[in-house]
Amino acid sequence: MSELPPPRSHLPEQGLPHQEVLRQMESLRSEDARWRQGRTFSLVYHAGDEHRALLQQAYCLFFDENALNPTAFRSLLRMENEVVAMAASLLGGGPEACGTMSSGGTESILLAVKTYRDWARAQRPDLVEPEMVLPVSAHPAFDKAAHYLGVRAVHVPLGPDLRVDVDAVRAAITPRTILLVGSAPAYPHGVIDPIPALAALAQERGLGMHVDACLGGFLLPFVRELGHPVPPFDLSVPGVTSLSADLHKYGFAAKGASVVLYRNRALRRYQFFVTSDWPGGLFGSPTLAGTRPGGAIAAAWAALMSTGRQGYLRRAEQIMRTSRAFLEGIAAIPGLRVLGQPDMSVFAFTSDEVDILAVADALAARGWHVDRQQHPSAIHLMITPAHQGVEQAYLADLRAAVEEVRAHPERSGQGQAAAYGLMARLPDRGAVRELILQYLDDLYSLRGALGGVSSETP
Repeated sequence: MSELPPPRSHLPEQGLPHQEVLRQMESLRSEDARWRQGRTFSLVYHAGDEHRALLQQAYCLFFDENALNPTAFRSLLRMENEVVAMAASLLGGGPEACGTMSSGGTESILLAVKTYRDWARAQRPDLVEPEMVLPVSAHPAFDKAAHYLGVRAVHVPLGPDLRVDVDAVRAAITPRTILLVGSAPAYPHGVIDPIPALAALAQERGLGMHVDACLGGFLLPFVRELGHPVPPFDLSVPGVTSLSADLHKYGFAAKGASVVLYRNRALRRYQFFVTSDWPGGLFGSPTLAGTRPGGAIAAAWAALMSTGRQGYLRRAEQIMRTSRAFLEGIAAIPGLRVLGQPDMSVFAFTSDEVDILAVADALAARGWHVDRQQHPSAIHLMITPAHQGVEQAYLADLRAAVEEVRAHPERSGQGQAAAYGLMARLPDRGAVRELILQYLDDLYSLRGALGGVSSETP
C-alpha cells in the first residue's frame, strides 16, 4: 500500500508537478473500497474497461461545456432531449411523455416533489401544508425533498411481502395529500410496490403518482424481455404521472446522470424555474442546478448509443444469472434467509439464528465492503457485472463468517455490530439523528478525511 501524503490545510506555496499530483491522488485512493475486484455491492456500476474508456472519452470531449445555456451548446441540448426520449420510450411513455436529465436520483426525486408541490399550489391555492404518502421503504431522498420543500412525508407500513400496504396508503390520504409514491424496486429489499393499485388510487383521488425507478428503470424492461416476471411499474400504467430512473446505475453511464419523466408537458412546466426581473437578464432553469456539466450528458448519450437494446439485454442476462447464483448460495447456508421475493438483482438477507451484523463484521474483516440494514437487521447486496466470477469467493467467506459468529456469540457485543445494532434498537430516534449529525460533522473535517472517523455509518 502506498504511503499516504501528509495532510494539507493550506495551498502549497508552489504548485506541484503534474505527475506528483497524480501520484499523491493514487496514494489517497489506496484505502478506497475495492470495487474493481467485485468487493463492493453498491455505489459503483462497472460494465467493463472498454465501456468505461468510451465514457471517459465522451465526458472529456464535452469537459468544458456547460448546459446552463442550451442555446450556446445545442449539441448538449440535442443529446439530452434524445436521452430523455429514449428513456421515455423504454419506460412506457406515450407521445406526450417528456422530462429532463438531472445529476442523479436525489435531484430527480426533488424535482418531482417540487413539481407536484407547485402543481398543487396552482390547482389548490388554499392548501398550505401539502402531504405525500410513501412507503417506509421509499428512498430517503423523498424525506430530503420533504425537508427542503415544505411537503410533509407520511410514511405507511409494508405488507408481509415487504411491498407497501395499499390499504394503509388509502387510509393515510387526507385533503392535504398531493402525491402517492411507489418504488420499482425499493432499495432495501429489491421488491416492486403494487404500482397499478397505487396508480388507480391516485387516479381515483385526483392525485399525482410518482414511481421511483431510479434503481430499476434501466434494468427491469430488459429483465422482463428475458422472460422474468416483472409486474407493471412504468408510465404505461394508467394513473402513473411521473417516474425517475438513474442512467448512472444500470444504464451504466458516468456519474451523475438521471432522468425524471412526466406523462405530459403540462405537468413538467411546474418543474421549471423562471425569473423575469433580474438585472442580468431573463432567466429560466429546467432543474435545480445552474451550471450543468456537459460531460455527464454526453457520457449518458454515449452509454445508450453504444450499448443498444441488445447490449442491455446481454448485461441483464448476465446480472440475473449472477444474482441467482448469490441467492441460491445464500439460501443454502444454514441460518440465513433472503427477505421477500426480489424482482431483480437487489436483495437483502438476515438470520434468525446468528447476529447478522456480527456476520457483516466478519465479512468486512475478510475484505468485503458490507452494506448493513435495519428493521430488520440485514446485509444488502446489489449485483452488477463486476460480481460475475466472485460468487463462490463471497459465499465461501459468508459461510465461514456465519460459522465464526455461531461459534463466538460474544462477537455481537463488539465492533460495528454493537454500534449499529444499538442505534437500530434505540427508541429515541431523535437521539439517533443527533448521533448521525455528530458523525457527519466529524467526518467532514480534516480529521475525518484523514481517517480519524470511521468510514462506516455510526
